[in-house]
Amino acid sequence: MNTLDMLSGRRSRLLRSAAVLAAACLLGSPAAADAGDERFTVGAFGTLGVARTDNADIGFSRDQSQARGISDHWSAKIDSLLGVQVNFRATDSVELVGQVLSRYGAHGDFRPEVAWAFARYDVNPHLALRVGRLGTELYMLGDSRHVGYSQLTVRPPNDFYGQLPFYHLDGADIAVTVPTGPGLLRAKAFYGRSDEVAPVGDEKLDLDGNMIGGAYLDYQLGNWQWRATYAWMDLKHDLPQPVADARAFLYSLGPSFAATADAMGLKGKAARFYSLGAVYDRGPLQFQAMLGQIRHDNALYQDSTAGYLLAGYRIGQLTPYAGYSWVRSKDKGLTTGNPFVDGLVQIEALRAAFHLDQKTFSLGARWDFRRNMALKAQVDMIRGSPESIYLRPPNSITPQFDGRINVFSLTLDFAF
Repeated sequence: MNTLDMLSGRRSRLLRSAAVLAAACLLGSPAAADAGDERFTVGAFGTLGVARTDNADIGFSRDQSQARGISDHWSAKIDSLLGVQVNFRATDSVELVGQVLSRYGAHGDFRPEVAWAFARYDVNPHLALRVGRLGTELYMLGDSRHVGYSQLTVRPPNDFYGQLPFYHLDGADIAVTVPTGPGLLRAKAFYGRSDEVAPVGDEKLDLDGNMIGGAYLDYQLGNWQWRATYAWMDLKHDLPQPVADARAFLYSLGPSFAATADAMGLKGKAARFYSLGAVYDRGPLQFQAMLGQIRHDNALYQDSTAGYLLAGYRIGQLTPYAGYSWVRSKDKGLTTGNPFVDGLVQIEALRAAFHLDQKTFSLGARWDFRRNMALKAQVDMIRGSPESIYLRPPNSITPQFDGRINVFSLTLDFAF
């Protein structure tokens, strides 16, 4: 099956527009005029992919940033993307980096976006500063989630990364790297603001203005890399309908129901992210292990714990791999204390919309058939509670859903 043929005309135009936009930026740069200027480099990466499930009763999406998902028909929507990156080494210690990306996102199209746009200053070999638009690093490997060629699998494990609807922040970070014993210790702190949105039903949750901060410690020893991360997001906007309507109704009933309405709000509250990760890469063997927790001040969003194990072994150009991931959350039991009012605002259904309880077994193979290009085939076997619906795309669930989904994926990844 030719994946190019499966892209609609509109999607193809939008994918091409990312390259056109990046090319316009390059042609307008003085450095671009000098083809021999080694300070200036241009790269591209992308994925042409198709995927489908075996279940018409529910949809599947890459993560919470996508407006709609796929079901039991082949689609090029969730995994196909194109990115162009420009690096300019202004001096020995200053580098400018820009990245334009076209992918299927929260608005239901492939509109191009500026994913990275930052200046990096290497104060010395141990200290580096960056300012501008940066990729988020709430979890290990999180800032390279779009670069399929850098990933062993078709996509990052959905159970672990799927709850994150944001990919970048506008701000700054500082990194310190020092030799420690036989290895290298790296510490990074970052702070900035979001300008993205996340789909919630037919509406959008505005993430614009949310402040994001955090830090991590990373230790590299031989073929091993370990990382511990803490991050937080301060929320500036409340949930849209139907939560907004339920809160307005509770406020209209008087002060006795105001506390419940306040607990359902997001504005002025925070989400906190904790993670531990380990990566091993030596010769033919690759191994990853991650563990993460998300804690919400909001009473509707359920606190969750997730993790995954992934291993692959390269045999010539072929790397078969297998993975196991899982995620679980806990209902906070929000109620007005009045069963009749709870029923009127459907508070139990609102709480259930944020529930997670599932595991995924993944099997696949990666074929590096030529330099900078790889073909992947993968099947994800999702097994969970029928009530585990938070990671499912908006408006994609029917009452017949039994918690079981098999996802079949084929991709071509490249990076030049």
